[in-house]
Amino acid sequence: MTLKFKVVIPARFGSSRLPGKPLLALAGKSMIAHVCARALEANADEVVVATDDQRILEHVQELGIRAVMTRANHQSGTERIAEVAELCAWDAQQIIVNLQGDEPLIPPEYISDLAYALAEQQAAGIATLAAKILDVEELFNPNAVKVVLNQAGEALYFSRATIPWDRDSFALTKQLSDKMPHYRHIGMYAYRVDFLQRYCQWAPSPLEQVECLEQLRILWYGEAIRVRIVDKIPHAGVDTPEDLERVAKVLGRYPEDPK
Repeated sequence: MTLKFKVVIPARFGSSRLPGKPLLALAGKSMIAHVCARALEANADEVVVATDDQRILEHVQELGIRAVMTRANHQSGTERIAEVAELCAWDAQQIIVNLQGDEPLIPPEYISDLAYALAEQQAAGIATLAAKILDVEELFNPNAVKVVLNQAGEALYFSRATIPWDRDSFALTKQLSDKMPHYRHIGMYAYRVDFLQRYCQWAPSPLEQVECLEQLRILWYGEAIRVRIVDKIPHAGVDTPEDLERVAKVLGRYPEDPK
């Protein structure tokens, strides 16, 4: 049976480095149009763009995609998605994938894999993705978030630090450990609506404030996070003008780039 899931794409106009980022042109269309196309290719039951800007709202509606105006004072994309779920009156068990509006190169299969990872179990109300680290520089890079899993495939901890720390090997040299794999977190999430309702009642945690990682709030309050391992880390999203140029070149070669 085909899984029915929603994709919600938070898309804010404000950006310190790239104002109006969702509407910037990439390979002949807007960035948000590319992201919506990836969600549709993943066979989402419905795609909804959550925005706080009338220009984005109207543009997305012209694309034939549902858009919802949300409050401008949300502290995170997760809170914005919770508001969308409430406005749309979605069922408590409805599965929602959070797809960032600046990720036009995300593989569509990662979106559907994430939805299925959540649907296949009931222990966790949220799921995310990770991929094996194959480069030692990435392993020791604090901008690459690492995740350690338990035997059930749930997250034990996320950190910018190099975890797990191979005490014996790392004392001699910085190299990939041969004792167990290291995983990089891929910042995509699938939620059930009832999880989002709980999440919005929690205050920020000290852990997330120290590491600047919002997902640590979930572990702090004792909830499980299911982690699906995928083959590779996807192309990075768009944060800078240089990113925009890089992604535009890749999109120009995208084999199924819809018109």
